[in-house]
Amino acid sequence: MPELPEVETVVRDLRPMLIGKRLAAIRRSKHQLRTKWSNAWEPRLIGSRIDAIRRRGKWILIDLQPQGLFVVHLGMTGQLTVTPCATPLENHVHLVCDLDAGAEQLRFRDIRRFGSATYHDDETAWNSAHAEDLGPEPFDLTALAFRQSLSRTDRCVKAVLLDQSVVAGVGNIYADESLFAARINPHRLGSDLSSGEAELIRRAIVRVLTRAIKYRGSSIRNYVGGSGLKGKFQNEFSVYGRTGEPCRRCQTKIERVRLAGRSTHYCPNCQKV
Repeated sequence: MPELPEVETVVRDLRPMLIGKRLAAIRRSKHQLRTKWSNAWEPRLIGSRIDAIRRRGKWILIDLQPQGLFVVHLGMTGQLTVTPCATPLENHVHLVCDLDAGAEQLRFRDIRRFGSATYHDDETAWNSAHAEDLGPEPFDLTALAFRQSLSRTDRCVKAVLLDQSVVAGVGNIYADESLFAARINPHRLGSDLSSGEAELIRRAIVRVLTRAIKYRGSSIRNYVGGSGLKGKFQNEFSVYGRTGEPCRRCQTKIERVRLAGRSTHYCPNCQKV
């Protein structure tokens, strides 16, 4: 599933291609995405000008003028790209928005259809409709707030990092990579971590995400940025997806276990309990 670095890359790619453009027409496939499309949204979307595009957690927020918010979640296999109209449609394209005079289109492709595209009158309306409370962005997360979130729970630290109400945007890949960078075992309970260990994790999250954004995220299966280019951070993984391979630090074999319902990768030597 695309996480913060992938979504941030899509937003940065699309920003210069979308801002100032108008949504001239919208066409949908016969298949529904995760959230059912409402025909009532189309009169509000068509004719709107794109004023800004930004990210919140793993969500893409497109601000419209004179009013409205177009919100996209990539789900597991979603791709949001600007494409010349003359380019043939690929399979699994579920939403096509003509831009301005029609030379280009904003296309949403999603093979597994776990993504979504919705309209809301404003961000307050989206927050009200959003089922998942979003915590602070990793770059805004304070040491005190993170320590308190850890100290109040007996969940394993891997589960805490996946909790979007604690920190928004971190998913399975970057939780594993951040814990390795901090040398913290993913089995450790949040309440058992010291203030110093909590700060190591918080700083590692920021460091890993910043580096992943620099590499345009991780293209493991279907992910591409808004320009259609793949990411390269998958070539930099220390533990994720490297089960049985030697640790880049100590040569111990990387192990995989299931924690918080997700496959979790770590080095048993560098990340001792």
